[in-house]
Amino acid sequence: MQRQHILLVSAAAILLLCFALNSSATSKDFPPSPGKPGRGHFTRTISVRQDYHYCVSVPADYAADRSKRWPLMLFLHGAGERGTNLDAVTIHGPPKLVKEGKDLPFVVISPQCPTGQIWDDAALIGLVDDALRRYRIDEHRVYVTGLSMGGYGTWSLIARHPERFAAAAPICGGGERIRTLLLSDEQKRSLKTMGIWAFHGGKDSVVPLEESERMVQAVKKAGNSDVKLTVYPDADHDSWTATYANPDLYKWLLQHSR
Repeated sequence: MQRQHILLVSAAAILLLCFALNSSATSKDFPPSPGKPGRGHFTRTISVRQDYHYCVSVPADYAADRSKRWPLMLFLHGAGERGTNLDAVTIHGPPKLVKEGKDLPFVVISPQCPTGQIWDDAALIGLVDDALRRYRIDEHRVYVTGLSMGGYGTWSLIARHPERFAAAAPICGGGERIRTLLLSDEQKRSLKTMGIWAFHGGKDSVVPLEESERMVQAVKKAGNSDVKLTVYPDADHDSWTATYANPDLYKWLLQHSR
């Protein structure tokens, strides 16, 4: 009976829970609860109101050692998963893997972008701050990754807030030119030392390969020597399935600390 209880607790720990958290809460540790997924939202008010529903998962051992702090992975989906149905967020990437039973050694936060919108940098940073308050997260090991529109969102976040992330993995994305003149000295140093591993399909008919190549060159020009680009020669737009199935990606992320 005791063994069965332990197995149930472990299974519940890796259960993907699709729900969101109100930013006014003050709890420092609000782990997912076993049972039926709850629903709510994170609200960030800057110049405009931004609501993000999101999915969250924790490692199987999260509840075993309450003194341990875990890496955080922020996952940004593509344009096709926007809307109000959180199940769409689990179609690709890390939340899909967790849903299928894979135990990732991260607290994984996967927000859903509202219909007709694109990722908002300020709101995403607010979401990261909220996660740091609610979960036992190692603030020195915060990572961001995303595909397509989420790849653009990843590039945007690390271009504007490089000091917040230890490493990033943008997939089939792109972005604006890195404007280091707009960064503080601390941010410039952070951009130079951040780990960046970009991925793209060589035959991408949606987002040209040149988008990733241009961003990688811009980061190198800014002084970053820990940046690389993997190109799948025969892949079209879907360069994320192979990427997220590669265990080397997760090992590489965990090697980086801010």
